[in-house]
Amino acid sequence: MKKILLSAIIVLAVISCKEKSKTSEKILFDSTGNINHVSIVVENNLWEGSVGDAIREVLTQPIYGLPQDEPMFTLSQIPPQVFSDFVTKNRTILKVETGKEPSINFNDNVYAKPQKVVVLSGKTRQDIIKLISENGDKIIETFRNMEIAERQRQMSKSPHSFTSIKEKLGLTIKFPSIYEAAKEKENFFWLRKNITTGHTHLMIYDLPYDAITRNDSTVTQIIKIRDSIGKTYFKGRLDDTVDAQGNKISSYMVTEDAYTPFHTQTIIDNKPAFETKGIWELTNDFMGGAFINYTVEDKVNKRWVGIEGFVFAPSVEKRNYMLELEAIIKSVKIE
Repeated sequence: MKKILLSAIIVLAVISCKEKSKTSEKILFDSTGNINHVSIVVENNLWEGSVGDAIREVLTQPIYGLPQDEPMFTLSQIPPQVFSDFVTKNRTILKVETGKEPSINFNDNVYAKPQKVVVLSGKTRQDIIKLISENGDKIIETFRNMEIAERQRQMSKSPHSFTSIKEKLGLTIKFPSIYEAAKEKENFFWLRKNITTGHTHLMIYDLPYDAITRNDSTVTQIIKIRDSIGKTYFKGRLDDTVDAQGNKISSYMVTEDAYTPFHTQTIIDNKPAFETKGIWELTNDFMGGAFINYTVEDKVNKRWVGIEGFVFAPSVEKRNYMLELEAIIKSVKIE
């Protein structure tokens, strides 16, 4: 009888623990916050001094590849005394804790979900500044990945229905239905979305396997290809017009020579790829903006897949538009 009673108590205890676990999961509300907005939980005196300077140096550094300087993230400082209730629900949080052994921790879904909370601890200001300096790239990557995932989640609520992309290019890519087809060929798609101040663009295409070779001139090859595509498809307002002297004007999209493109190797859909970003402009015109290009090596099908996003949005910040395009590109699945 005692054994039966003991077994029953153990079973009830296990069930109770599971129920508590389920309950604790349920109280995690959805995270909130604008895209590219980070909450910094730190004492006022630290924020106004060298610790705050170190945080700002990392998280508000200018984004490369935009026509004007824009910070990586927008920051909001919150003193620990008022960090409670709804302010804990922000999607990305950086906390500074003093009086503890130096450490950095990357935590998921602490106060809400989805959420990333980076906790920096140290006994002195120098401890914390050193942690920020040594882990700056990882902190940025953590927050950016969260923002890309969030933008992908938002866009998935209204998916596009372009079945021809999969049929003609053998790949799937996720973008919202607000994008319209501006041009569709056998191996080329140009999609466009109107925004308040201009428009954003997405182009998807494939290339022969011998179109790009891996050497010191790879970035030059990619730029030549995108400029060739620009000359073919992306004409300016003045293209084919005649000037006062009777000369025919050509106007099309090219990569701006005065701004050296950023170029690196990366991974897209578990495949080797080249990332290139910089500034585009129209010849014989005054239009321009930012672009981000991923050229993916599809070894199985012996080809390259090019996916590029670019934006025309004069007089406004372009950071969030470019993040959306990057989020779309990184959703690609090549068959």
